[in-house]
Amino acid sequence: MRGNLLIIGICFLALMAVTITQAETESSTINNNEGGSATEELSQSQKDLELLKKSIAGKNEEIKKIEEEIERYKKQIEQTGQQTTTLKGVVKTLETTKAKLTADINLTGKKIQTTNLNIERLGMAIGDKKDRIVKGMRALESALEKMNELDLRSPVEIVLANEKLYDGWNDLIDLEKFQGGINNQLSLLKSLKRELENNKAQTEAEKKNLSSLKSQLTDQQKIVEQNKQQQNKLLTDTKNKESEYRKILASRLAKKEELENEILEFESQLKISVDPSLLPQTGSGVLGWPLKSLRITQYFGNTSFSTKNPQVYNGMGHNGVDFGASPGTPVLSAGLGTVVDTGNTDNQCYGVSYGKWVLVRHTNGLSTLYAHLSLIKVSPGEAVRKGDVLGYSGNTGYSTGPHLHFTVFASQAVRVSGPTEYKSRICGTYLKIPVAPKSGYLNPLSYL
Repeated sequence: MRGNLLIIGICFLALMAVTITQAETESSTINNNEGGSATEELSQSQKDLELLKKSIAGKNEEIKKIEEEIERYKKQIEQTGQQTTTLKGVVKTLETTKAKLTADINLTGKKIQTTNLNIERLGMAIGDKKDRIVKGMRALESALEKMNELDLRSPVEIVLANEKLYDGWNDLIDLEKFQGGINNQLSLLKSLKRELENNKAQTEAEKKNLSSLKSQLTDQQKIVEQNKQQQNKLLTDTKNKESEYRKILASRLAKKEELENEILEFESQLKISVDPSLLPQTGSGVLGWPLKSLRITQYFGNTSFSTKNPQVYNGMGHNGVDFGASPGTPVLSAGLGTVVDTGNTDNQCYGVSYGKWVLVRHTNGLSTLYAHLSLIKVSPGEAVRKGDVLGYSGNTGYSTGPHLHFTVFASQAVRVSGPTEYKSRICGTYLKIPVAPKSGYLNPLSYL
């Protein structure tokens, strides 16, 4: 009896070994077949996706070339912008600016095309993943049904239900395969779901970027028109004569200096004291830079007092920092805050002050002024975040070349003069302009 049981046991173990070997062979065959299918010709959707990627790569190359062209124009503007003492130099700057702005528009157009292609590519990826998820769900349902059918019986029942022990053992192996396949399918579906959600998030980001680019394109077209009008006005006012331009330039400079003295006199009468405890501690990063690319052309103040006390302006030097910036450069909010007001001094006194300006009150006790803009993008009362576009740099007001004038105030000290509060003797009109006592002006570089 014991001998018979031993023989049966040996046969059973041998059968297990044969079965496992067969299963491994079948598994290897399946893997080889899958590898072969992966090398088959790409489906039409995959071909379309590859073509789309090539188109995007081509557009990116075009964008790179235009960006290089714009950089060349910026350098030319930087050089010719210093030649504002001659009509020829100003006209050349305006012409180079026009070429640069045209390139800006071309660049934005290419970025819009690229963004549309990216949205199309993501749409195809989303569609592909949805199809794969549906197919995966069907395969999973089928596997679960089969597994449930096998799982209703115990291993002993599965083996005994077959006439041959070999067939029963195969059923047990199938059950194990199904369990492994279900786990793999679940992992694949989870991975596809994550990829799908990521693609959707990327699509939303690209759509927002597209909306921003379209708005920027409209702005750039407006700035081009303004540049054209500025050049026409200059040539009309000067009659295209160098001597006439020099007369106008001298008149504006004298008027500008007189106006600055007049504003200083008005501000000295403001009875506002500054509480230092309400100001943030000086240090790098308290405020963000108002431009992405930085080139300082004039610093804050110029006296021994301002040198010894760099965070306080004494009313005798430059009341801010100037950054070189070609017209049409996006000007960014230095921090979270609210737009106090906007204005254009050229409407009240042409070519002698800030031109187009924006004043923002931040949440940290500081306020910032952005002047000589070509275009204003925000409105009074509007909430802004750090890095939001407030407008575009330009050359409005009294400016010796395209740049951004950036002033930092103690919020408790600065306000905008009322519509009938400050009438300029020099200009003969009421001026709407940010004003503050000398203690209210702070050195921007103490906080940037």
